[in-house]
Amino acid sequence: MKIGLMKELLVQLRQQGIHDERLLDALALVPRERFVDEALSHKAYDNIPLPIGHGQTISQPYIVAKMTALLSVKPTDHILEIGTGSGYQTAVLAHLAEHVYSVERVKSLQWTAKRRFKLLDLHNISTRHGDGWEGWLSKGPFDGIIVTAAPSEIPSLLLSQLKDGGRLVLPVGDKDQALKLITRRGNDYHTNVIEKVRFVPLIAGDLS
Repeated sequence: MKIGLMKELLVQLRQQGIHDERLLDALALVPRERFVDEALSHKAYDNIPLPIGHGQTISQPYIVAKMTALLSVKPTDHILEIGTGSGYQTAVLAHLAEHVYSVERVKSLQWTAKRRFKLLDLHNISTRHGDGWEGWLSKGPFDGIIVTAAPSEIPSLLLSQLKDGGRLVLPVGDKDQALKLITRRGNDYHTNVIEKVRFVPLIAGDLS
């Protein structure tokens, strides 16, 4: 791990309002250069998104930190992630939660991420090749759900898989996207709009 670059990144994240020490510790434990192509490893600790193939990206560290902070993950939580991608967000969550369930529609990305988790000795992660719009019904309900691509609208099946008191964090929209935090209170869902964002679309079906 490039320790100096990681320290610089953590300073930037603090300046951007990320102050949860447990989250910052988790970020420090995950070597981001292991989740990007070797040719891009020199940019791994830049606060920018990077391509990972198949039209997907690894989100910039600030967005990973912001979305994770909004989830308020506890050590006993079971978290559902929609969009495994490179596996970086998954790995961060694995240092915070009891178990992470991650769904990815691109089979090759899923398998590459699984190999990374094994190499990093992360054993509290389960992955599945599937349609993110459908969630992972058999493993729910979940304390938190995070979506790392933008659906055009909030998937109703994900809402139904939240525990009472659970949180759903996701970008929503086509051209104009907003990061939203949705909290379940009984049969009611309370929505907070956090900030404008730009994510790749969450594609339904079309598994590859």
